[in-house]
Amino acid sequence: MIAIVSAPSNLGLRPPVPGAVPGTSKAPEALREAGLHAALSARGAIDGGAILPGRYVDDPGRGERALRNQGAIIDHARRLASRLVALRGGGHAPLVLGGDCSLIVAAGLASRTTGGAGLVHIDGHTDFRHPGNSAAFGSLAGEDLAAAIGEHVSEIADIDGLGPYFDAAATAHIGCRKDDAELAEVLARIAVTVPADQVISHGASAVAERVLAAPGLSRGFWLQVDVDVLDPEHMPAVDSPDPGGLAPGELVGLLRELAPRAWGAAITVFDPDLDPTGAYARLLAGVIDEGLARLGEDAAPD
Repeated sequence: MIAIVSAPSNLGLRPPVPGAVPGTSKAPEALREAGLHAALSARGAIDGGAILPGRYVDDPGRGERALRNQGAIIDHARRLASRLVALRGGGHAPLVLGGDCSLIVAAGLASRTTGGAGLVHIDGHTDFRHPGNSAAFGSLAGEDLAAAIGEHVSEIADIDGLGPYFDAAATAHIGCRKDDAELAEVLARIAVTVPADQVISHGASAVAERVLAAPGLSRGFWLQVDVDVLDPEHMPAVDSPDPGGLAPGELVGLLRELAPRAWGAAITVFDPDLDPTGAYARLLAGVIDEGLARLGEDAAPD
């Protein structure tokens, strides 16, 4: 049974303009208003509560800290992970509505605490910037996949000695654009990498079959979905829209086949500030309802 968890964090993002606060923290309530909670509740989903983040501070200098909002991110990750562990132990499949994609750290802590599993990272970018390949690191929402497999500073990649949170051999990425700066590194580093153009050309079913057949993912996985995987023609309400992404039907097709094997999922980076009419919230609510209806049904127990 799905348990809906609100995690309205914006801590891993750069400010959209100087002095402003990213709008992703408004996403869970925008999706509720768009009818998502009612639709999932009709399928038997329960309310898993909310894990609120600390205050967002634009801290570009950071001093001794490696990341913007580092302390708040770590605190939020621990508290969200605790909720995920409790829900998983109770037989629920947590569906986390974020928020930004720094939430992957909480999923990693929960995964390690409950016995480990793989990661399927669906995102319009590889999010693999890290200290080893860029001097511009410091905003975790563009570095979450790197942190998830241990390619980041220990403060974020090894919280409580639990890193790496996911084994690179049990990690798949789907959806980056073919000109992504870190694509070659990710191809060499993790088990399965499928850029968006290959999803479009080969079809969602073939890509899902390839992911599900990967040996490291046979015990299940956490499903991390950044909605900028969608083409901005369909979903411009994200912080970094790039052309060449998926259509909503292609994303639904992927999620339908992957979701039953996933023990939980997160939806991230939708920004209601860029959706004044609510049209994109309604579109996204439909994608989630259709794609994740069977979340966790075939997942291995913890």
